[in-house]
Amino acid sequence: MFKRKIDNSWYKEISVYHIWCRSFKDGNGDGIGDLYGVLEELDYIKSLGVDAIWFSPIYPSPNCDWGYDISDYKNIHPDYGDLKLFKKLLKEAHKRDLKVIMDLVVNHTSSEHEWFKESQKSEDNPYHDYYIWKKGKNGGPPNNWLSIFEGGAWEYNEHLDKYYLHAFAKGQPDLNMDNPKVREEVKDIMRFWLDMGVDGFREDVITFISKDPDFPNGFPIPVACGIEHYKSGPNLMKYLREFREVIEEYDCFVVAESPLTGAKDALKYTSGKDRVFDMMISFDHMQANCFMHDTLYLPFSLRKLKRALSKWQTKLYGKAWNALYLENHDHPRIISRYGNEKFRTESGKMLATMAYLQSGTPYIYQGQEIGMLNNKFSDLSEFKDVVTFNNQKIFKKFGVSDKTYLKIANRTSRENARTPVQWNDKKNAGFTTGKPWFSINPNYKDINRDKEEKDPNSILNYYRKLLKVRKENKIFIYGKYKEHYKRSKDIYCYEMRYKKQKALIICSFKDKNIKFKAPKGFKLNNKKLILHTYEDVRKTKGKEITLRPYEALVYLWK
Repeated sequence: MFKRKIDNSWYKEISVYHIWCRSFKDGNGDGIGDLYGVLEELDYIKSLGVDAIWFSPIYPSPNCDWGYDISDYKNIHPDYGDLKLFKKLLKEAHKRDLKVIMDLVVNHTSSEHEWFKESQKSEDNPYHDYYIWKKGKNGGPPNNWLSIFEGGAWEYNEHLDKYYLHAFAKGQPDLNMDNPKVREEVKDIMRFWLDMGVDGFREDVITFISKDPDFPNGFPIPVACGIEHYKSGPNLMKYLREFREVIEEYDCFVVAESPLTGAKDALKYTSGKDRVFDMMISFDHMQANCFMHDTLYLPFSLRKLKRALSKWQTKLYGKAWNALYLENHDHPRIISRYGNEKFRTESGKMLATMAYLQSGTPYIYQGQEIGMLNNKFSDLSEFKDVVTFNNQKIFKKFGVSDKTYLKIANRTSRENARTPVQWNDKKNAGFTTGKPWFSINPNYKDINRDKEEKDPNSILNYYRKLLKVRKENKIFIYGKYKEHYKRSKDIYCYEMRYKKQKALIICSFKDKNIKFKAPKGFKLNNKKLILHTYEDVRKTKGKEITLRPYEALVYLWK
């Protein structure tokens, strides 16, 4: 069991703002978002009511996966600045009581990392065993595994007459975590940033770091064949405990990304004093309108969304901690997914209400707070992501035309979350004075930060109210959750209870007026109404009310 000397329970009461730096704001005019731009907007970030910033990778990288292929773990990508600038930003963030969380990507490195370059020179090279190199079988790869991002999971090296494993893109060779030297390198990286003053890590696909040592063939599926042999491998907990020992030395926290991990399995990682993670990012609630993690879209199912959120709330309560999010760099924009673009403001507020008054730590992704929407790309050549192009190849094998796939990609591509943040209605949405690295959504004249600031009833100003209510009322942090009307296809209603308090959260997913009757034990009263998503408040008394399109109401009894 770990012996923590420092109480890090503060992570339960914070809210986190997630920055994908390349598209946040350009401060030096080269068309690429950078740390200069983040510095410019620290006061804006603080004004939201958040308490921390999480950076997606800002390390040097050749960008085959936009930063998740790291070539130097102890530096800053020159596109974003340098270590001196980062230290200045860290200092300025801390001045504003904003903690800073870094992405830790150690399942794989970039193929441009010096370790990998050395590993290719010979089998005797001390870095050769830093990666997973195997001889082929029967004139082909060592097994039938497929990568998640880019075709087969094995890439041949003619010089060595061996294959290296890449569970993701070819430019992301998997580290051999069975080598104790590699684990020491990881610990050294962690201490480097924590000693600098960083407040924690989001650990990328961290449950993939242990592989089945026999490397058997996997079950044949179109994507990620073999994942059952490299997800939650035999030595995973051993390695995670080693890394946790480092975390226990600092006043910091760790949130884990663990694809294909359900609430029940999450408990073994996040519960108890000897937990290896403080919380885990769930993917379950992001499957309410898609199949295979955003690969193919399906009609939105509110029941499916409610089941997923309810499962994590009920199974983890009192045992572990939830990470609450609606958007990040890996998913399309939430209003375009689960809301309604015609009711952008109404559904944007409602979705935030639904998600962030449950027990857990909120994560808000850049642009989410101003109601940014999916882009509409006119041609596949406009896309830039390896995942988009890999999916295109898969769909083509099934006879799907590029024209049809373009429609699918415009709905499902994670690149929808990576268009530059829309700051104002001026040239390039105020993102840059240069040529933007990626196309800006043409709706920026109508949807931008400055316009949202001026409107007291905007999504942006509602996020501020919502986070303030959450911070001022512990029931929305520590409360016990209970869902009502589980079978409803139009309404998501749940209660929270904490000590002698109770709250009722009502969310309409309907684009028309709809009747609502309060569940047993609740009477609606304006005096108890602490949050509402429409500008005007109609009188509510008794048990019944007519909800307007995408309306959300929050009642609190103290």
